[in-house]
Amino acid sequence: MFRHAIPVLHVEPINLAKDFYGKLGFEEIFSYRFDDRRSDPCYMGFRREGVTIHVSSFLGDGVPGGVVFLVVDDVDSLYEELIAKGISIDLPPTDQSWGNREMYVADPSGNSLRFVHGGDR
Repeated sequence: MFRHAIPVLHVEPINLAKDFYGKLGFEEIFSYRFDDRRSDPCYMGFRREGVTIHVSSFLGDGVPGGVVFLVVDDVDSLYEELIAKGISIDLPPTDQSWGNREMYVADPSGNSLRFVHGGDR
């Protein structure tokens, strides 16, 4: 019955998150605000290559410092792409003892995006 899960990461302010996720190659697919005259609070969705992430600056939607694993085909080529865009990498591609090759990136709100090859289990 389950088809997929969409993580919600808490971010503030939304404009920094929008710029950051755009640099990662994610496309904004929607945004929702109570008051369109203000940038925050906002609930926003992003997608890249069929992977969807939601971010929110609404009180109570997640907590700063969340973690999401994103399974990718090639951590090393993604690393080269992000370095070329000036993205700061917290952990460069690393072979982990549990069998994954992983790279970690933090968004401006301190959420950890963990790009993983071999993380299908």
